[in-house]
Amino acid sequence: MVVNLLQNGRIGLAPMEGVIDALTRDLLTRQPGFDWTVTEFVRVVDARLPPRVFYKHCPELTKPPVATPSGIPVHLQLLGADPAALAANARQALALGAVSVDLNFGCPAKLVNRHDGGASLLRQPERVYKAVKAVSEALAGDIPVTAKIRLGFSNRRLAVACAQATEAGGAAQLVVHARTRDEGYRPPAHWEWIGKIRRQVSIPVVANGDIWTLEDYWKARTLSGCRDVMLGRSALADPWLAPRIRHWQQTGERLPDSSWAMRASVLKEYAAHQRQHLPDRVVVSLVKQWLAQMRQGSSEANENFQRVKRLTELTLLLDSLVIDEQHAEPA
Repeated sequence: MVVNLLQNGRIGLAPMEGVIDALTRDLLTRQPGFDWTVTEFVRVVDARLPPRVFYKHCPELTKPPVATPSGIPVHLQLLGADPAALAANARQALALGAVSVDLNFGCPAKLVNRHDGGASLLRQPERVYKAVKAVSEALAGDIPVTAKIRLGFSNRRLAVACAQATEAGGAAQLVVHARTRDEGYRPPAHWEWIGKIRRQVSIPVVANGDIWTLEDYWKARTLSGCRDVMLGRSALADPWLAPRIRHWQQTGERLPDSSWAMRASVLKEYAAHQRQHLPDRVVVSLVKQWLAQMRQGSSEANENFQRVKRLTELTLLLDSLVIDEQHAEPA
């Protein structure tokens, strides 16, 4: 029975640099759906960073347990290439109360890759192994070490080797974004390749990439064989995607797609919080950034984006998001 097959699948909220911060994590986890979240990466170069850097990326550290206000665990992510520096910062994270340390080998950003971070390490599985091993040994089993990779840098030739390197280094879980670095975010996501990786490692593998709908969720799980998935851009595009998946898991019932009014209500609450400590012009930019993400797969969201994209006054922008809010729901 489908419900029995799906009901135990976990859903993670992926990090997105400059987009998914503590406030966004809070808003996206208020409805039942996500099981864990991951912070934007803390960039590690060659030294141990001060606590303020960790608190900036993960303010949840200041209020144990390290979780969103709804109680969803927040895992801290590090990005770097130097094993000793990563180990020192992992110990710092542990001392500050982190519940898990995730290592980023998946970031495709050119600037990050030029500075020997993210997906650039996928060209040499041995470097992935050394980074994970150093962090794993530094934490000595006190908290889990997890990792995220892509299918490779320019091709998939080393995809399995990189996955095996994370396991050999001591990772307790592996998230795989189903594209190479050079493929960026261009469709399609190669979920079947995640299945090839999953069959060659013994740690849990989480499928990530292009899960925009309930149908995508089912296809990703079927082709990868993974029980768990991670949502990133799609969670921003539709804040009710994870709750709809969870409802389907538990009941077998398919809920209606999220209305534009529902999505806009999240933007309004987001803006209301942000304008308490940021200038209106900055909040306008942030709201438009999230609204642009909502265009994916929603003609209604795209129409509203086109309608308000040139507005520069925050109150007018927010008032213009939903003309008829009769069906809006709270975030």
